[in-house]
Amino acid sequence: MLTQQELPYFSESADLFESIVNWPWAVMLDSGPGKNHCGRYDILVADPFITVVTRGEETEVHYRSRNFSSTDDPFLILRSVLGAIERSDSELPFIGGAIGYLGYDLGRRIEILPSLADDDERLPEMAFGIYDWALVVDHEKQRSWLVSAGRDPETKERWPELIRCFSTAEKSRNNGMFLVTRRVESSLNYAQYAHGFRSIHDYIRSGDCYQVNFAQRFQVSCEGDPWVAYRQLRTINPAPFSAYLNLPFIQILSASPERFLSVIHDQVITQPIKGTRPRSVEPGADWMLGQSLLNSAKDRAENVMIVDLLRNDLSKNCTLHSVKVAELYALKTFATVHHLVTTVTGQLLVGRDVLDLLRGCFPGGSITGAPKIRAMEIIEELEPQRRGVYCGSIAYLGFDGNMDSNIVIRSMTHADGCLRFWAGGGITTESTLDGEYQESFDKAAAMLDLLNKNELTERDMLL
Repeated sequence: MLTQQELPYFSESADLFESIVNWPWAVMLDSGPGKNHCGRYDILVADPFITVVTRGEETEVHYRSRNFSSTDDPFLILRSVLGAIERSDSELPFIGGAIGYLGYDLGRRIEILPSLADDDERLPEMAFGIYDWALVVDHEKQRSWLVSAGRDPETKERWPELIRCFSTAEKSRNNGMFLVTRRVESSLNYAQYAHGFRSIHDYIRSGDCYQVNFAQRFQVSCEGDPWVAYRQLRTINPAPFSAYLNLPFIQILSASPERFLSVIHDQVITQPIKGTRPRSVEPGADWMLGQSLLNSAKDRAENVMIVDLLRNDLSKNCTLHSVKVAELYALKTFATVHHLVTTVTGQLLVGRDVLDLLRGCFPGGSITGAPKIRAMEIIEELEPQRRGVYCGSIAYLGFDGNMDSNIVIRSMTHADGCLRFWAGGGITTESTLDGEYQESFDKAAAMLDLLNKNELTERDMLL
């Protein structure tokens, strides 16, 4: 039975999240800081009553009182754990359900791919908590709701505690620290990047593919609390599909600007990003950069290639003729870059659900290339390390059949005293080596800025 209770509204949901950030499997789906929200809703959850974790061929499901493992398709397992869809009259985007991530390499459970890159992070390919309660903050209406689907008996007992927890907010109650202790290292130097770039051009000329997304990975040692780092990142680079996930084996700090798939009452939306220019602090120059991107034949062509791929992916689970391009390469401006964003819509087929849609589209075409499988084979050959969470998706899948998800870009992972993040772009025949190499640094700018602000200097080391 659905329960909703209105609580006091606070414009800064991060202050509310601080009270639960160290609870088991705490997650904040974040629309941006303070009064500068890039989206409408924030969703705060913790302490799921079921967890689902996939490593390789095995998926482990943990209930409060029993556990089991299975080698079945992870998407099927997640569907069975979520249970029957219960449509709701609630206007809230999330009333309880699954929240977590699908790593890029979950694609290996869908397609046959080579195993060449080093899997040095050794992360689960998929991790979801099933949450019976959530705090949903609506910044447009300036209202907050504590909501529960009533599927976990413990929620009723904890309800008064949750009300107290989310009824007050104190700014920056966390007094932790975060420090970078070494210089940032990349998985590819210029010569190695150039080799990969030229190899992709060779593959395109030979007819293997039209476009390949090629990325380098950055890595740095650090000390302290990654939540402190995330609070800084979301200020440096506010983005509409941001998130912080505090999982037992990893923390994910995402400042993603890109929606992957959204489903509301069986209406499907995907919004791929292709085409990038850096921002300028000088208004006139910034405007010119945006117009340069909007009028770029190369970037428009790159965008259309991926849109065609996504239209095909959506059509696997949408009704005939319902998949349409609602807006083609619109110019969108974010904190550090301009992007071209296209909106594609569709209508779910009767008898299909969000997990059918996710499986049919995963991983997103905007971060693979075209055709998708051949592009993924080339990525595996040319990138030294597995992507892990990068270019996967952070998502919620509600008990009511609704979903929203991002593409995990402009994002960092923290584990074992190490921060890792990736940046890249789509390589086409018209791409230039220096242009694409610089674009990867443009996309990494906010994350590099974060590290520079927290770098432990030699003087600090002597004190």
